[in-house]
Amino acid sequence: MVDTFKAYQITKTDDGQQVTLTDLNEQDLMDGDVTVKVTYSTVNYKDGLAMTNSAPVVRKFPLTPGVDLVGTVISSDNARFAEGDSVVLNGFGVGEVHSGAYAEIARLKGDWLIAKPDALSDRQTMAIGTAGYTAMLCVMALEDQGIEPGDGSILVTGAAGGVGSVAVMLLSKRGYDVTAVTGRMKEADYLKSLGAAEVIERAPFSEKARPLARERWAGAVDVAGGNTLANVISQIRYNGAVAACGLADSMSLPTTVAPFILRNVTLYGIDSVMAPLDKREKAWQRLVADLDLDKLESTVSEITLAEVPAAAEAIMRGAIRGRTVVKIG
Repeated sequence: MVDTFKAYQITKTDDGQQVTLTDLNEQDLMDGDVTVKVTYSTVNYKDGLAMTNSAPVVRKFPLTPGVDLVGTVISSDNARFAEGDSVVLNGFGVGEVHSGAYAEIARLKGDWLIAKPDALSDRQTMAIGTAGYTAMLCVMALEDQGIEPGDGSILVTGAAGGVGSVAVMLLSKRGYDVTAVTGRMKEADYLKSLGAAEVIERAPFSEKARPLARERWAGAVDVAGGNTLANVISQIRYNGAVAACGLADSMSLPTTVAPFILRNVTLYGIDSVMAPLDKREKAWQRLVADLDLDKLESTVSEITLAEVPAAAEAIMRGAIRGRTVVKIG
């Protein structure tokens, strides 16, 4: 352990939430049986919510935000890991109720960690991060429903964001015809470079949904919720499915039971935070096998720890394209 290390701290007073980049020491670390030197993190929508206090993501103070990390084990009292092991953390309340990734050192519970895939560098691992891992869980859910590439187009909402970009890449490489939805049509060429066959405007999906609309999509990956998800569900073909993993538009779902009863549509809720380790490991194995790492690199911007607040503001404005990795230290 170093004497001190850099970390963001979120504190709460009567004047509200404050975020500072400061020096901490070992006494500031929270309980855990594995101590990790963090090499990379990333900026997700949830990190944006936490850093900007746009929603009550952080529920314990003081706390270091950041829900994703990769790094090297410094010390371990957990039988699964030893000094020098490379490990990955996604979720489990880290960055919400347990100090997380925006720090040079993190102390965590070994039961939250998986071994970093050997085929990925630390940077590539965080270029995937929670967004890519969630996208893979969505693809696996559609496959579990039996949806195959020849069954019709797969719709991806929020396609220029982190989850959407990786979902487009994964689905297209698997042979699916992908239709990308975005509110930033200037990103059409970018989305087609990732594998989208068609790019369409988001605006019609923001309108009030009809209970049933024309059947268009064999399946969908939705990051938005609200009217967007309601419209998507209304347009799914018979026996199709939607994997819902986000609420960037709204937590509400203003729809009816008609698509589920009359068209046998399945709505899968995708939880990346508390997913069991075996499911996580399967998803990461699939990412190694199915993701085009050259295309992934084309989506990546790298920033320093000091630049995280600006990136958090940008992701809340919808101004981030693809993946933002944070080099720690």
